[in-house]
Amino acid sequence: MSAYEGGGVNGNPLYHWVALAVSTALMLPLPVAILAGWTPPWMRRRQAGMRLRAYGVLCVYAFMLINGIPRIADASFETVMICMNIGFGFMAAGAVLFLLSARKDSGARTAGPLGPSEG
Repeated sequence: MSAYEGGGVNGNPLYHWVALAVSTALMLPLPVAILAGWTPPWMRRRQAGMRLRAYGVLCVYAFMLINGIPRIADASFETVMICMNIGFGFMAAGAVLFLLSARKDSGARTAGPLGPSEG
């Protein structure tokens, strides 16, 4: 028997739907476009870790999905906690991918307006 017995731990599903819709609209298009081969103009100077960065954003998005969907479905407390712990794994994987992309970018030469010897 858990300390929680009854409804209310998952909150209002409308808030979770809105959060998932906004995060899908804001977070999903850019990494999918990068993985498809398009690079945004403001990121073209640092292309070495681009794919790792895109996978990192997708891990953060997966964290949001795996935390939001059980709450929308009004799942039990145990299910929400299991999904939340799995979501922390996705967040940790995203952090590792961001660190690897930064390391890969720092090791690569960037071509500036004066040529590859600039940076």
